[in-house]
Amino acid sequence: MPYPRKLLNDYETVAVDLHPHWWYFAQPVAALVGSIILGVLARIYTDGTGTPRAALVYLVIALIVASMIWVVVRYLKWMTTSFVITSDRLIFRAGVISKMGVEIPLERVNTIHFSQSIFERITGSGDLIIESGGEDGQQRFTDIRRPDQVQKAIHAQKEAHDKRRFTVSGVDVGGGDVASQLEKLEGMLERGTLTAEEFQGQKDRLLGR
Repeated sequence: MPYPRKLLNDYETVAVDLHPHWWYFAQPVAALVGSIILGVLARIYTDGTGTPRAALVYLVIALIVASMIWVVVRYLKWMTTSFVITSDRLIFRAGVISKMGVEIPLERVNTIHFSQSIFERITGSGDLIIESGGEDGQQRFTDIRRPDQVQKAIHAQKEAHDKRRFTVSGVDVGGGDVASQLEKLEGMLERGTLTAEEFQGQKDRLLGR
């Protein structure tokens, strides 16, 4: 399920849209496979129709059903978990019924680290650690596919975003009276093209302060 385009700002584009790595399913799938193997072994190595055998059969069935439910729930979480890189920000959203989300404007991103164990390097998964100038300071995102490539993508979008900000800050917003130019600046501020500081600087310039 791709990130909804209706949640993007004007002129904002999606560069990367990821769900968690397939390793996200490892635990529930392992539990399901283990339950099935246990059921097969129980059928092979137990005889008779007594109470112990019946109890074991019911136990195995309960384990298989519980594991299947776990797989389905994990799949729903996977479908509704997204790590998105846009031309303006980083977005993380998760949750089936209750939802949580994190948004980090690209101009606030300071450093980006990724972490991979030996096994994660083999499977192509890992964690991203992003330090920003926001209130939270540092955010860790787990089960990221090819985190080294995602790190490069963030750097590329941040560089392009910084160039756009520099260009916008150094170019006049056009002709017309002061009111119309201020209106254009406000539109840029709302879209996130200008920061509050840049907006105030351009506003002061127009008003001759």
